[in-house]
Amino acid sequence: MNSDFSKPQRESAFGIIVMAAHTAFKIGKATFFFIVYAFIKMVPAYTTYALLGIGVIIVLCIIFSYLWYLKFTFFLDKEKQEFVVNKGILNRDQVIIQLDKIQQVNINQNILQKMIGVYGLKIDTAGASGEEVSIKAIDEVSAYNLKEHLLKGKAAAIDQSDILIEKDALIEQIPFLKISSWTLFKVGLTSNYGQSLTVILVFFMYTVQEARHIMDIFELDKGYVKSTVLGLATLFSVAVIVVIFLMVLLFINLIRTFYKYFQLEVSQHKNSLLLSSGLIAKKNTLINPNKVQITKHSQNYFQKKLNLLNISLKQAHFGESKKGKEMQGNTLEIVGCDAIERDQLLKMILGQVPISGKTFAPNWRFLNLPIFFKLVLPVAIFLIVAFNVQEVKPYIGFAAAYFLIGIFMIYISYRRHRIAVDQDFIIKTSGIWDISKEVIVPHKIQAITASQYPWHKSVDVGHLCLHTAAGQIRFKYGNYSEIKKLVNFWLYQLESGNEDWM
Repeated sequence: MNSDFSKPQRESAFGIIVMAAHTAFKIGKATFFFIVYAFIKMVPAYTTYALLGIGVIIVLCIIFSYLWYLKFTFFLDKEKQEFVVNKGILNRDQVIIQLDKIQQVNINQNILQKMIGVYGLKIDTAGASGEEVSIKAIDEVSAYNLKEHLLKGKAAAIDQSDILIEKDALIEQIPFLKISSWTLFKVGLTSNYGQSLTVILVFFMYTVQEARHIMDIFELDKGYVKSTVLGLATLFSVAVIVVIFLMVLLFINLIRTFYKYFQLEVSQHKNSLLLSSGLIAKKNTLINPNKVQITKHSQNYFQKKLNLLNISLKQAHFGESKKGKEMQGNTLEIVGCDAIERDQLLKMILGQVPISGKTFAPNWRFLNLPIFFKLVLPVAIFLIVAFNVQEVKPYIGFAAAYFLIGIFMIYISYRRHRIAVDQDFIIKTSGIWDISKEVIVPHKIQAITASQYPWHKSVDVGHLCLHTAAGQIRFKYGNYSEIKKLVNFWLYQLESGNEDWM
């Protein structure tokens, strides 16, 4: 591939294979049950026609991919400092990205790309009009060369020998943070319970939804299946079912952790950080520390005992905002760090390790609304139903347990809700099980909102919201007089400083 990106050029020809496989996979995923049903129900004499139809679809995918390859071009405009992508077969689109809007460049390689010796390159940009551009097939040298231009914002061509030296230096760079498999095992056992539970519930709902289709395909007796399932349920006590559920939860958690973070390494490359991880599809992400908006690190009780921390680097949102929905967030996660590695990483991103300044706590009125809307109201509705419906009455004890646990969790949330402010940093602490600390520097603030309900004026209670390109940081039910002083202090810092938010 030509290393002079000032001239329009195409992807590697191997991109035809990658695009064809990607298109065929999407079609197969959308028509999987239809294909299975067709092969089971059809007369054997028509099997040849079905295979012929599949062959035609594959040929059409290859033709589509070839046309896409011919029409997909990209180049760097040196004068305007823009990266320009032309794409589309029938409807031609041109995507123009300002180099200073690029947040990060991901260099990925899935199994197919690894087999044919190419890489995928994805560009993430910031802002409401941001675009996500993906190049599916590019050779390794060109990928790192293009990455250097995009992240530095320089479109000048560099010599091929310099490219090779830079690439070798990048590969030989010794990571300052490397997460072992044993550490990942501990991370999988102690974090992301909510996400894994969501995966189980989604899988269960999908299975139930498709169960009827499967039974129709294989002509199973629905009554027999139902009686068999109920019979198996009676063989297990509630305790055994709970234990099995927890084991499945931990197993899925471990699989997700190893799949995403296997061989997680972080190294410094010139003015950028290189994050590399992935079990099957290796992902290399280069990020400019100056473009990190919010730095977050979290830890639960078990992780504290094991000296483990999870770090999130939040960048500006990107993508079009449609139908009132928020734009997509751009967050990089580094799991399994210890306290020393966390401080080293924070120092590289923020320039120094954040120090907590004056800490502000919320008023006790923080408890009122959550207790009423999340506990009192739903429990009251449940009790009304329980006393009027005999089938529900035996479960009143669950309402009492729900109320007590809810009170405890809301109180813990109130105790953890804090904001610490000093000259250089703002640190927001929150959480119930996972205690997180979100760190921002004042010049990253894009807007500040201070609000107060009319009924809180007499008690001097109000709310604070710091708007950043990566999201909002809220401090609720604080002393309103102190909040106004903080707002004036941050506004003075923003107006008197000359630092950019990106």
